[in-house]
Amino acid sequence: MEKQNLRLRLLSYLVIAYMMMAFSWWTVLLFTKNRDAFAAKSELLKIGMIAQGIVKNDLQFTATPEFQSLSARYTRQEWMIVGEAVVFVISLVLGVYFINRGYNKEMVASQQSRNFLLSITHELKSPIASIRLVLETLLRRELPKEKTTQLQSNALKETERLNTLVNNLLFSAKLESSYQAHKEPLDLHELLEEIIHKLSDKYPDAQFSFEQEDELPYFQGDKMGMISVALNLLENAVKYSGNESKAHIETHLGMNNAEQIKIEIKDQGLGIPEKEKKQIFQKFYRVGSEDTRTTKGTGLGLYIVDQIVRAHAGRINVYDNEPKGTVFEILLPVGQN
Repeated sequence: MEKQNLRLRLLSYLVIAYMMMAFSWWTVLLFTKNRDAFAAKSELLKIGMIAQGIVKNDLQFTATPEFQSLSARYTRQEWMIVGEAVVFVISLVLGVYFINRGYNKEMVASQQSRNFLLSITHELKSPIASIRLVLETLLRRELPKEKTTQLQSNALKETERLNTLVNNLLFSAKLESSYQAHKEPLDLHELLEEIIHKLSDKYPDAQFSFEQEDELPYFQGDKMGMISVALNLLENAVKYSGNESKAHIETHLGMNNAEQIKIEIKDQGLGIPEKEKKQIFQKFYRVGSEDTRTTKGTGLGLYIVDQIVRAHAGRINVYDNEPKGTVFEILLPVGQN
């Protein structure tokens, strides 16, 4: 498919190059023909005026109103030829640009759709297969109570994972059309501590730290939305940190704006390439190739985070962490109702 697309692009470039060369040739040809026509008519006019005794030499002829009028007419025609050539070239260049941009957008959308289908297939099949295996095991075998409890716990975790996936899909669809933040006074410190406690149980090998630099005022926000923001960012910090999963959270008031809350979530992971930092908040976008990627996900998490933050009139930025990893900075206005 990619080779076919490459051939089509090369063929289109060849056609465009041929059109440019052909039009350049016709422009030169018209220009030359215009010059030849002017030379022939001026020579004919000069012979007639000399025969009539109106002029005696070239200097007198070029000073006559007839010659000046003829020269002006053919000069206008030359400018018309040049102007039409310039307009054609500009139109062709703009057309190629917009066609190429549209083609690139279609290719990106197609790749994202492919990535999404690959990831969602894996994300759906994996928990379903795990739950099915647990149920088949419980039906066919008599197991010790401890083993039964462990299997049931694993099945519940996979069910929760499947439920989270479905909720993210529904939430992402809702964000595009009917999402409205149901705002209420929130204690962000309390909310973040609850989420960290929950994730500590879910990821016992991960290390979470929370630093509260300033006493924050109550924030008017959608509780479920802000929980989703924190969960997605913290789970990403764990998933993309490799064997050394560390996530650090800081909260404080804006340095230059006391009416702004800043939340920073830092990890010690692989980091995000500079060229992809503006793309990671696109729907279904994931860093790397779906064929070689080992981390789980659908490319919806950061899209949901960005949309929820925007719905609260805030913004999210991403930076490199030192010495490695990524920092997600969320800025939220305190005074929003």
